[in-house]
Amino acid sequence: MTKADSGDRERKSDRTRRRILDAAADLLSRKGFDGTRVSEIAALAQLRVPAVYYYFDSREAILEEVVNIGDRMAVDNVRARLAALPPEATAMDRICAAYAGHLEMVLKESAYTAAAMRTLGQLPPDIRARQLEHQRETGQLWRDLIQAGVDDGEIDPGLDPRAARMFLLGAVNWATEWWNPERGSLDDILATAQRLIRNALSGPGAASPPGTAAQGAASPPGAAAQGAALSPVFSPPQL
Repeated sequence: MTKADSGDRERKSDRTRRRILDAAADLLSRKGFDGTRVSEIAALAQLRVPAVYYYFDSREAILEEVVNIGDRMAVDNVRARLAALPPEATAMDRICAAYAGHLEMVLKESAYTAAAMRTLGQLPPDIRARQLEHQRETGQLWRDLIQAGVDDGEIDPGLDPRAARMFLLGAVNWATEWWNPERGSLDDILATAQRLIRNALSGPGAASPPGTAAQGAASPPGAAAQGAALSPVFSPPQL
């Protein structure tokens, strides 16, 4: 066998493996961990079941890799968005960029990232333990972002930082359940999410951003109306 033949075979093997993972991610994001079967993965990947087991030892091994990929894609995108910010970005700017980066992957790459986020509570104990080990660094990233906002006075001191962080992560992780790209662009959704996050975390105890009137100082005309316009308003869904 020539090196070219070996390379072709490796590339074909990689493509087949990716087909299996793509199929598993699609099923996992829709059916959850317990509802995803190897026979369904094989059918969606247009393979026979024995071929799937040639690449993976078990159903759990396939699904664990999907979760790992989805989690890694989300973290990488968050870090990329943070790295793209200018040096003068505030703690709140960084928080909003991070949540937007996470949400972008939940919606844009929903098969993998949504599968990872949806199934965290469904994983068997051994897989869950490995996931928690992988996520310690990620968890510290989110804690540091929120704590920086608290330290800089940009987050309402009346908020519980951990609860605020988890509420917001839960909200963005759930977005895949209702978002329809035909009813709003990804950019619009990300912009809306950042605005809501900024408003939710800021409060009467938060420090004024640079260049704005100090707390307690006279507000410029129209400031109250502008503040009210920034507050998220709940509207009941049309039934």
